[in-house]
Amino acid sequence: MSKNDIAVITRPKLVTEIKSDENYRCEYIAAPDKFLHNLLPANNYSIQGSVSLFDNPLIKVSDIDASRFRADLANIRNRIDNVDHRFYQEMMGSLLQTMVYDLFDFHAKTNDNILTTDRVGYITTQFFTLIEGGRPKTHREVSHYAAQLHVTPKYLSDTIKRVTGTSVSTYINNAATAIALEYLKNSNMSVSQIADEMNFSSLSYFSRFCVKHIGMSPVKFRTAGAKNKAMR
Repeated sequence: MSKNDIAVITRPKLVTEIKSDENYRCEYIAAPDKFLHNLLPANNYSIQGSVSLFDNPLIKVSDIDASRFRADLANIRNRIDNVDHRFYQEMMGSLLQTMVYDLFDFHAKTNDNILTTDRVGYITTQFFTLIEGGRPKTHREVSHYAAQLHVTPKYLSDTIKRVTGTSVSTYINNAATAIALEYLKNSNMSVSQIADEMNFSSLSYFSRFCVKHIGMSPVKFRTAGAKNKAMR
């Protein structure tokens, strides 16, 4: 992030590391996902915008739009403690709704082609729900996700590629790689046990997967990690 960047984290559970230099300053707001979704009418942009922001959560805005967004935040900040207001939920909901629609506007200015059909939006959103739910731990075939969503593998592949610009396989493999790394770094399971846990057909297949997506075999990865700890 840099000046006039807005980060919209649609799936905060996937954020595992936050680093910044000593000069970094920001203001943030967090709200329950269900609460935010209930504020908005059925809207294709809310679906596709969310998918696009999952792939790239940064929105670069102009100085004018940055000032508008800071005003949105200030309005929320100035009223958030007025809990004795008889219509507190509705009042805060209105302020948050204004902020969200401003975010839609900022994002749409640089993503003119994001709007798609309701069916495409549904398929895309449900695919990411499966990914976020950890399904790639044991299922890494495009056909599995297509079957879960009752579409053909080609339709799913074409849809995800068209909406996000990234292939289905890339999303699946990235998620599976993150799971494998978590096991290799933080579990006491043997490499063979991890391969079984992740439903790889063989240890050699798991090793090939790691070489391709991590850059080294799981044994070498653990050995390198142990050496780094020893050096510290």
